Amino acid sequence: MISFLLVLFCLLSLLSIVWTSWRNGISPMPSSAPLRRAVANEVNRLRGSGLIVEAGSGWGTLGIHLAKYCKDWRVIGIENSPIPLRVSQLQARFSLGRSSKSRAAFQKGNIYTWSYADADIVVCYLYPGAMQQLGSILHRGLRPGTCVISVCFAIPNWTPEKVVVCRDLYRTKVYVYKVE
Repeated sequence: MISFLLVLFCLLSLLSIVWTSWRNGISPMPSSAPLRRAVANEVNRLRGSGLIVEAGSGWGTLGIHLAKYCKDWRVIGIENSPIPLRVSQLQARFSLGRSSKSRAAFQKGNIYTWSYADADIVVCYLYPGAMQQLGSILHRGLRPGTCVISVCFAIPNWTPEKVVVCRDLYRTKVYVYKVE
């Protein structure tokens, strides 16, 4: 009976991820260590503090890394897929310890309807269609001076302030923008 319930749980979890991935147009992808380091270096280069919003936080690997290595920043990860969201929440609790609630939080939400008004930095690791849609939302909803860091895909019709090439297998690009 227990093995049946475990198989059923795994099957339902897999179906949940597949359904949400189909609905989103992409599955949640963990970020590589070189990519996480490159994004953290760009955040730390800004020499400030405030709120980082990760649009589409997936499994939480990037958000948790930023919470660990960007000490003066607080991270909110937005994710709509229930299983990766719960994994992110658990990882934050266990890898960041007691400081997890103040340093990193992962919340269920829609990246296209989320209010980014309080964000000092928006980080996203999405796909071209999402970047197209999110670009216009961020253009309207962010304060001047807000930084946007996009992993892998540029925001159409935006000019990056800087492009960093990661030292990973794919030579992944990280695009850094400043809202004017």
